[in-house]
Amino acid sequence: MSTLSARDLALPPNLMSLARLPLAALFPIVATRPALALAVLCCAGLTDVLDGWLARRSGQVTRTGAIVDPIADKVFALAVVATLLQSGSLPLWGIPALLARELLELPLALWIAVSRRFRGARLSTASANIPGKLATAVQFGAVFAAIALPGALPAALAAAAGAGAAAGVSYWARQLRRAPGAAKGPPEAGADG
Repeated sequence: MSTLSARDLALPPNLMSLARLPLAALFPIVATRPALALAVLCCAGLTDVLDGWLARRSGQVTRTGAIVDPIADKVFALAVVATLLQSGSLPLWGIPALLARELLELPLALWIAVSRRFRGARLSTASANIPGKLATAVQFGAVFAAIALPGALPAALAAAAGAGAAAGVSYWARQLRRAPGAAKGPPEAGADG
């Protein structure tokens, strides 16, 4: 059985996640116009909020969605960071600061996708938690600062790094608690992972 399902990709929550991909392509085009750049950011944020809400409300939480959503998040985040870096709006040290959550979550998403340990596991990455929502808001604030309030950027990046790290750690902890065999402790050396 395939991990990604074409049928599941066509579900409205997953289409909402996939909408962040063209928004990622659009951001570099509009980045020099603050109002348009902020509009694209808002649209991406809205799809990020709505995809999870719609999936839970409609009972369409799927393994495909649990993989597509964080990947779409990472592609959008990378497009924004690369654009801001290239334009000089973001210092080099801002990259890991802005991407702290993404840097911690991407290995988790890939591990869930390929690991036998998570087959049949409840997909807890499909629902955001408070640290994740806070990290998203703080990241948005940092990107807003890079575009419109450069004087506030260092403090905003420091806050984004802290909130992103907290969110990444919380997603890992939640997934590990819900993994099959979690009560038995961590996998032994050499086990699948």
